[in-house]
Amino acid sequence: MTTANTKSSVGSAPAEGQITDEAIANAKAMIGLQLRPEGPYLQDASSDTLRNWCNGIGDLNPLYRDPGYGHGTRYATQLGHPMFPMAYGWLGRTRWGLPGVHGFYAGNDWELFRHVRPGDRISAVERVVGVQEKQSKFSGRLVLQYVEASYYNQRSELVARALGTCTRHERKAARDAGKYDDIKQHDYTDEERDRIDQAILDEPKNIRGANVRYWEDVQEGEELPPIARGPLSLMDTMGFLVGCGRGHTHGVVLQAAVKHPGHFFRNPEAGGGVEYTGIGHHRESVAKEVGVPGTYDYGPQRSAWMCSLVTNWMGDAGFLKRVRTEMRRFNIVGDTTWCTGKVVRKYVKDNTGLVDIELAAVNQRGEVTTPGLATVALPSRDINQPAFVDGSGCNLDLPVVR
Repeated sequence: MTTANTKSSVGSAPAEGQITDEAIANAKAMIGLQLRPEGPYLQDASSDTLRNWCNGIGDLNPLYRDPGYGHGTRYATQLGHPMFPMAYGWLGRTRWGLPGVHGFYAGNDWELFRHVRPGDRISAVERVVGVQEKQSKFSGRLVLQYVEASYYNQRSELVARALGTCTRHERKAARDAGKYDDIKQHDYTDEERDRIDQAILDEPKNIRGANVRYWEDVQEGEELPPIARGPLSLMDTMGFLVGCGRGHTHGVVLQAAVKHPGHFFRNPEAGGGVEYTGIGHHRESVAKEVGVPGTYDYGPQRSAWMCSLVTNWMGDAGFLKRVRTEMRRFNIVGDTTWCTGKVVRKYVKDNTGLVDIELAAVNQRGEVTTPGLATVALPSRDINQPAFVDGSGCNLDLPVVR
């Protein structure tokens, strides 16, 4: 590697790639291929890494944070938050196909089978499973890319399987469309801010914990106690990176940039220092270059918030079997996310009592930024249904792309 080669390959601004028929065809040709998974970042589960992940998403549940609490539960140990495997490497990333075309995390759909416990070591197999072309008001022509990741522990037991979705947009088309030009940072009243703060401080009161929630006691139409995340700050977005174990600096960044120049650029705001094109999460100028009104959250963090809403409600004895989230609107710095849920269905599958929950993340403007759904396995008073400690005995039979 020479200095000349580095200068010529890493540009002074994010690449302005285009979505062409050829680029789409090349991306579709990758369907079925296994990718080199991003990371690993956090591969070994320990009490520290599990707690640090919770710090990064603001989860307060002692089952996932406190070894002493975990030792007194039916599991006899601290457990990993259900979304902890995400810290191995974010799913739905834009590392393949469509060079120079900007990508956004668009959501994921997890089916979970086993808990992560301290001492586990996570590995993953990731493969390309779909490519679709669509139209949007945000950027016109766009491409949806789907990847599937299967996460295993050191015993080769399936922990979770997740479908990740990303959207690819031409940066210039998104800028020119100006869909979000009228969105401004919200100016909160004292009353609004007090309401948010009180909801956050009251959240531990609604963590079900050891009080078993039985399947028979749940009613369709029942609403979950909402949780609040916000107003979103730089502390929140940077804290999520720390919780995920993600931190590339200096020579690590430069080596990656030389290898994948389309994903990096020399930012004049940093004196020509090399930055990842996703720095728009932290630099407003870069966010606006791709049509976003300001710096914004990390989609995987928002997905994890929705999960915490459900795990708070279900209690220690429940098992989160599925959680799906779809990123429909940007969550910019200063926005507040209210995570809400409502039980919409009760049924039995594979001799397991299940409930489906309709999820929605709503911002302070009243906009639904993240619709979703969850499925929870709950203990039953029916003695003909077996007791369980995880979801390995139940399979939801989900299609690969959904």
